[in-house]
Amino acid sequence: MSTRYLVLDTETTGLEPRQGHKIIEIGCVELIDRHITGATYQQYLNPERDIDEGALEVHGIELSDLQDKPTFAQIADDFIEYIRGATLIIHNAAFDVGFLNHELGLLEQGKGVITDYCEVLDTLLLARKMHPGQRNSLDALCQRYFIVNEHRTLHGALLDSEILAEVYLGMTGGQLKLLDEPDLADAEMTAPVISLPVDPNRAPIKVIPASTEEITAHTEWLAKLSESKGEDVSW
Repeated sequence: MSTRYLVLDTETTGLEPRQGHKIIEIGCVELIDRHITGATYQQYLNPERDIDEGALEVHGIELSDLQDKPTFAQIADDFIEYIRGATLIIHNAAFDVGFLNHELGLLEQGKGVITDYCEVLDTLLLARKMHPGQRNSLDALCQRYFIVNEHRTLHGALLDSEILAEVYLGMTGGQLKLLDEPDLADAEMTAPVISLPVDPNRAPIKVIPASTEEITAHTEWLAKLSESKGEDVSW
């Protein structure tokens, strides 16, 4: 059975649920067999409280935009069923899971905690193991794994989930194919091989050997890639 991953992010009214802050947006992107399926989940929520100025500067979501949205209590059962049995991929999971567990704890009927329904994988902890001593914010990882995020002027739960999905695939070996793109690796290659004559007067090819540092970095990267894929990878 294929493992279902949900890349998840939240936006909130502030930084600390113990101070009464609430979730105002949940966004998820689905991954199955390392493919971004195109299925997403986005829910805006009425926090029934003010939004801190600092939080507003981060996500730009006004309280007036949320007055007609449901509360977390009204969507809790549907959300639990959506995540049930999946693995949540979250950057700095302690923050988002802390808020989700707080919201569950406020419900009249006990719903337990998030890990009662699914597993959680924290990409921040993964990044710190892979890149010790380096910056491992989502923006830093985008730069490291060549993920385009210039359109991210403000944070948004669904937008950040979409970006994190690409980052996670880059961190763990890269996405094999996009959506329903055919797997060319399995296609039979039938094109004829054409041999071209070599110009005897061509200039010699300049060969620049890799430095010791480059060879070491390449070897370490292959080791991490082999570990993440569960098989030996070398080239």
